[in-house]
Amino acid sequence: MAKKAGPTVGDKAPAFSMAADDGSTVALKDLKGKTVILYFYPKDDTSGCTKEACDFTTSMPNFSKVKATVIGVSKDSVASHQKFIKKHKLKVTLGADEDGKVCEAYGTWVEKSMYGRKYMGIERSTFLIDGKGVIRAEWRKVKVPGHVDEVLAAVKAL
Repeated sequence: MAKKAGPTVGDKAPAFSMAADDGSTVALKDLKGKTVILYFYPKDDTSGCTKEACDFTTSMPNFSKVKATVIGVSKDSVASHQKFIKKHKLKVTLGADEDGKVCEAYGTWVEKSMYGRKYMGIERSTFLIDGKGVIRAEWRKVKVPGHVDEVLAAVKAL
């Protein structure tokens, strides 16, 4: 049931294309030349995921200054993403990976365990992809407090 680990630093980022919260399609090929922060989170409107999305939103002016695009990814639907954005006034793009193909490609769909019960879910992870499509940094099993600051520092160091 456990999946293979995904790409790592120095690897070409797996191509992706998925519906975005605004009804458009967000695809890596359309972001060539841009720094991309691709962060995976388990579920819209849950406490840790809300905190992470709000932290990225608060830091959007800083990410904009360094010309970085922030995309959050979960298996939630576009409609769910729209409610989540509206409720919390989020300023990040959210990708709807409903079929799980992007999660699979990045190795974030993993076996998890809670109270002894095993199940499949999204491992909170972030990938920093440079303008050439190469992964320059990755964070797995992310703890939300302080994470956005770490990502911003890594972008600035590129």
